[in-house]
Amino acid sequence: MEKRVCIGKIVAAYGIKGEVKIRSVNQNPLNLDQFGAVENADASRKFSIKVVGLVSTNARVKIEGVTTRNDAEALIGTNLYVPRSALPELDEEEFYLADLIGLKVCLKTPENKIGKVAAFQNYGAGDIIEIKLDGKKETEMLPFTKTYVPTINVEEGYIIVSSSTMVFASDDEEKDGI
Repeated sequence: MEKRVCIGKIVAAYGIKGEVKIRSVNQNPLNLDQFGAVENADASRKFSIKVVGLVSTNARVKIEGVTTRNDAEALIGTNLYVPRSALPELDEEEFYLADLIGLKVCLKTPENKIGKVAAFQNYGAGDIIEIKLDGKKETEMLPFTKTYVPTINVEEGYIIVSSSTMVFASDDEEKDGI
């Protein structure tokens, strides 16, 4: 199966005629319908969508076949995906966050691997990179900025983090509660 990218999430019903509000991860929520049909997480349902407006920062969307508020409410929480190939090509120094998930994470040099990119979060103040540390159960989170992530090399499959705030406790320190 081709790699897919999440472009938004249905967050609410809008009105009584089956429209929904979609929180877009796209820079312009009005472009959500420019990628063709979208599908849910397990690809069991495809949706033909048409953006009809904005409600605050969310796209107001009509989904083909969804005609009532009850139909729309049943879709709340659904993440919407498109094939990676449907997205436009990017300029140099640009990338899709989905392309970074799974890359090797190195501390200061490419030879010093500490984990892999697990996910990205955004709680409203900017993107946060979540790193699954090698040999650890927990993850480390850092602001996804040039200061904390100065190098991204998608072609060679790694990113470099250079953060003096990252603390990697040894097993002995963890036992001591430090």
